Amino acid sequence: MRFISFIVILLVLAGCGGKGINKILKSPDPEYKLRMAEKYFVDKKYIKAQVLYEDVMPYYKTRPEFQDIYYKYAYCAYYMKDYLNAENLFKTFMEIFPNSPKAEEMDYMRAYSFYKQSPKAELDQTNTIKAMGMMQVYINTHPGSERNVEAQQIIDICRAKLELKEYKGAKLYYDMGQFRAAGVAFSSLLNGFPESDRADEYKLMIIRSYFKFAELSVDEKKIERYESVIDECHEFNDRYPDSKYREEANSYMELSQTNIKNIKNEQAKTAA
Repeated sequence: MRFISFIVILLVLAGCGGKGINKILKSPDPEYKLRMAEKYFVDKKYIKAQVLYEDVMPYYKTRPEFQDIYYKYAYCAYYMKDYLNAENLFKTFMEIFPNSPKAEEMDYMRAYSFYKQSPKAELDQTNTIKAMGMMQVYINTHPGSERNVEAQQIIDICRAKLELKEYKGAKLYYDMGQFRAAGVAFSSLLNGFPESDRADEYKLMIIRSYFKFAELSVDEKKIERYESVIDECHEFNDRYPDSKYREEANSYMELSQTNIKNIKNEQAKTAA
């Protein structure tokens, strides 16, 4: 198990009310310390409660009270928003007390701790992915749990965040004028989230990106790349016949067809 560091304990003792808790820690009576830990926990003074729970753990380790002590000790970390430590403590609780009635709750809270560590969309999403995976494992492991509705909602929230991250990355390529990279990125986004409510928008961005890429291409490559745009437009119409973006998609198809025709006419004139 991961205990709070000696430095943190010193900071607690030096803080407001430090003299009081220091006096409690010096007491030789573990039952008194536990009573005070419970009082601090109820009063939501989690740092002090955590210090006292940790202090009495060795005394209660072989006694029935140990399970409840460890349970509250883990929650102290969670309530203090120390989610990394909380996740480890929830995991350890399940390892120590696999048959506890609280084991299912601890399993959920471990996954939820990863969710609480999930950052905003622009940042690394490792914890978001872990939270999704662990919530799905929880659902599969506890099919009758009343927490499964919330677990599925969290999976959906995490998935939406991953989608937003990919969208922002693809849009950044587009805004920077890196249109080929944008086309590839939007294609990857659409393949990863084909059922998204914004799927037709992503497909339109693929068309826009490749059209602009074709415009900026060397003459020898333009026909081939405009033809790719036309293929994307046909696919758009097949997949999203009722999309509000259909008119714009068709405008890119018409422009591409016109550009191909003009290029071929110029080539014919040059050849003549």
